[in-house]
Amino acid sequence: MSARLADDDIETLKKRIKKLSAQAIEHKMRLHDLAEELPIGWETIRDVAACTHEAYQALAAARTELAGVGGDSG
Repeated sequence: MSARLADDDIETLKKRIKKLSAQAIEHKMRLHDLAEELPIGWETIRDVAACTHEAYQALAAARTELAGVGGDSG
């Protein structure tokens, strides 16, 4: 039964990674769009970049966690 919990935890983590990946891509696209429209919106560069950084940082941490519990990190 303990192995089953571990499998459930891994599946939950994989779902979380999928969600974090989608969020990171969304932030990346916001940053990309902002860069293409410069100088319009230059005031938001720091905020958009910080959100993008945080999204990818969370994704990287979740992938590291998955690798640590024996799941794949892709």
